[in-house]
Amino acid sequence: MFRNSRPCTTTIALFLLTAIGFCAAQTQPPHPEKIIIDTDIGDDIDDAFAVALALRSPELQIIGITTTFGDTETRAKLLDRLLGEAGRTDIPVAIGSPDPKIQTSLSQRRYAEGGHFARPSHPPAVDFIREQIRKNPGEITLVAIGPLVNLGALIDKDPQTFRKLHRVVLMGGSIYKGYGDWGYFPPRGPEPEWNIKNDPGSARKVLASGVPVFMMPLDSTQLKMDEIKRALVFQADTPITDALTLLYHQWGQETPTLFDPMTIAFIDDPKLCPVTPMHIVVDENGMTRPTEGAPNAQVCLESSSEAFFKFYIPRVIGR
Repeated sequence: MFRNSRPCTTTIALFLLTAIGFCAAQTQPPHPEKIIIDTDIGDDIDDAFAVALALRSPELQIIGITTTFGDTETRAKLLDRLLGEAGRTDIPVAIGSPDPKIQTSLSQRRYAEGGHFARPSHPPAVDFIREQIRKNPGEITLVAIGPLVNLGALIDKDPQTFRKLHRVVLMGGSIYKGYGDWGYFPPRGPEPEWNIKNDPGSARKVLASGVPVFMMPLDSTQLKMDEIKRALVFQADTPITDALTLLYHQWGQETPTLFDPMTIAFIDDPKLCPVTPMHIVVDENGMTRPTEGAPNAQVCLESSSEAFFKFYIPRVIGR
């Protein structure tokens, strides 16, 4: 009996290891989607909540994060600290061309100037995105949650490389609903949305680039994070939620609208924001008008706030 126990034990151990490996394979995506996030983090608070969701998404491999619009250097410093406190200093941060003529609030500037994670330098955003596309042709999703300055500059510099993106997923536009159309009353109609109206020319270039574009406009992204939802996140006591808590208080307003995180949630689970093929035209004022013609974007026109937060909150707090 004792002579046979060792082979039996070995067989059981091998079986358990195989089972564990099988379970791990079932819970981890075999090929995480490679993404680069292009953000104007530091003004409104929703960019930080989008980055937090990306950091907590096993479906994604964050190749890098780039900053855009105005004081891009301070935005990069904010990301340095946020990534450092989350234990993700391995993620590169690249800086868009600064534009001192653009004046924004940068409500979270104090956070950017604090901490000890500031990197000595950051590569230029357009060059960084271009290099990563060349290294990973057809594989990278560019997640645009700020004005599309870097995307337009890359198209101008190297349209052939830009076309080797897998897709662009952007928060931007206003198709049928404008700001404050919560669905309780008849919609007032569309209006220029921040990310598009601050660089309508780049938006037109992106839509004409030939790269698949997935658009999350105001129609589907006005997701109000009320007091109860905030408490669930802020009381979680993790490095990421602690950072969000501090950034929220520096933002200085009460109820955030999580426009930008829908882009990440859509990549994680497309059912959260089903899309419709449309032909979108961008005018000089930044209006995004649906017209007749071959589709140049897949547009999410409606989403469930309840479904979004049931997905978002457990992810970010780690449950």
